[in-house]
Amino acid sequence: MTMTRRSAALGGASLLAGAAASTIARAELGSFLGIGEGVEDFILATDAYVYGYPLVTMEMTRRVVTNVAAPEGTRAPMGQIIKLREYPNASFRDVTAPNADTLYTTAFFDVGKEPWVLSIPDMKDRYYLLPMLDGWTNVFQVPGKRTTGTGAQTYAITGPGWKGVLPAGVKEYKSPTSIVWLLGRIYCTGTPEDYAAVHKLQDEFKLVPLSAYGRPYTPPAGTVDPSIDMKTAVREQVNRMDAVEYFTLLCRLMKDNPPAPADAPHVARFAGIGIVPGRDFDASKLKADFVRRVPEFGFHRIMLQFKINKDVKNEQGWSFTTKTGVYGTDYLMRALVTAIGLGANRPQDAVYPTSMKDAEGRKYSGANKYVMRFPKGQLPPVTGFWSLTMYNSEYFFVANPLNRYSISPRQDLKSNPDGSTDIYIQHESPGKDRESNWLPAPAGDFILMLRMYWPNEKSPSIINGTWKIPPVRKV
Repeated sequence: MTMTRRSAALGGASLLAGAAASTIARAELGSFLGIGEGVEDFILATDAYVYGYPLVTMEMTRRVVTNVAAPEGTRAPMGQIIKLREYPNASFRDVTAPNADTLYTTAFFDVGKEPWVLSIPDMKDRYYLLPMLDGWTNVFQVPGKRTTGTGAQTYAITGPGWKGVLPAGVKEYKSPTSIVWLLGRIYCTGTPEDYAAVHKLQDEFKLVPLSAYGRPYTPPAGTVDPSIDMKTAVREQVNRMDAVEYFTLLCRLMKDNPPAPADAPHVARFAGIGIVPGRDFDASKLKADFVRRVPEFGFHRIMLQFKINKDVKNEQGWSFTTKTGVYGTDYLMRALVTAIGLGANRPQDAVYPTSMKDAEGRKYSGANKYVMRFPKGQLPPVTGFWSLTMYNSEYFFVANPLNRYSISPRQDLKSNPDGSTDIYIQHESPGKDRESNWLPAPAGDFILMLRMYWPNEKSPSIINGTWKIPPVRKV
């Protein structure tokens, strides 16, 4: 049998999974890679790669999203709000696993020099949430309908070392890092009338530096860097970095976005390979011949978590976790979520079951037809909303005749005579009478994601395991 580059990397990643605890595994890994005394450094380097993956990915995302002179489409300069006016389409590549249920209202801003003040209008009882992510992708605050209600609100987001007095009526949210990503989502049905209603709300949001709060403020034009790759997907840009480039960027970023105090013992180990928070990367300490293989093995180790992480549940072809948004010291889970769903919410706000294979364990293909059946009274139990989204094998939308990337109750799903509801998942139309329940698939491989926003916390609930996701079966 021929050993492909991918199978070799996966094999090595499997060995790495046990290497930290097993002398035998380390010896096997050394033999596998042809490494003698460098095995310890290789393990440290892949640990550091996994640890830094969220921060590096966040920075590369920020660069692409903010590399414009003025707001346009899905991009805006630092400190300016992006108001997505319609759902992303199949050409969207800025963020993996985008949704087609909410209008993103987002912004990147830097609270290292001074706080920024966010003013939220009266949302008129509409479902929304405004998670605020630090540089490591942790959701450190999440105002929204579930948590703070839908009335008008004002917050000052302050940096790690800021101390001062805020204006009356302004509540402080302290960010653990200088970089902050406001990743707001406002529910919208997608009709022209509802688009207009949400646009009006978006236009009432305000984001200004504290020094300009309460005064007229015109944001400065952004600076466009022509060297930034605006076409290649961010994840691909991160994955193709060599180890020295990757660790150099990681060390620079940690100067303004320090590791959490709980990370100190883990990060201290990396000093031996030239990675020390607050300092530039010392590439001279990573001399081994294996250095070029670190990114590949590190990434495959991240993706291997789908199969081996104890907090990833696998039920009837669906994989999901309720450990998103706040990761503590679970660096592998944090990196996995970054890779497949950057910007994921806390589980109380959303759970994202993902399926790559049907009920019989076979990879999805548009050459087949599938049905997902929800028994009567067993549609996803949520307070917010739910949807089933179609992605290609790279977690991006798939072009189709209906321009439909997800399916949900807003398509006026038709029930069967017995009260059950079938979702038809296939490349060709199932017929006009069934198109309300059709989720178009590509001709090739695909991935499904079930979004459950504000899932029930009491039974029936996916969080406590009292509600199970129906399997997807090949017809």
